[in-house]
Amino acid sequence: MSDVKITKEVVQRIAHLARLELSEAEVAKFAGQLQDILGAIEILAEVDTEGVKPTAQVTGLTNIFEEDKVIDFVEDKKRLLDNVDGEVIDNQVVVPSVFNS
Repeated sequence: MSDVKITKEVVQRIAHLARLELSEAEVAKFAGQLQDILGAIEILAEVDTEGVKPTAQVTGLTNIFEEDKVIDFVEDKKRLLDNVDGEVIDNQVVVPSVFNS
């Protein structure tokens, strides 16, 4: 098993950073699940991959890019701002703060 121990405090810290409110039962449940995930990662880390080429994708498809085009956004922007269900100041949509002061 992993040398890293997922404690109640670790789960609570992760939940705080993700702005999640968890019950004590959820904290205990997620601690166990995260510990299991770390165990699975340790098993994968033991696999000998010497000589195995890295794989980024397996479909053989390639990206197709479209040429950039400059378009006049004035009318679309006006229509967009006219349909905002909230406050608009200086042609910018006001949204709730995501950072604590």
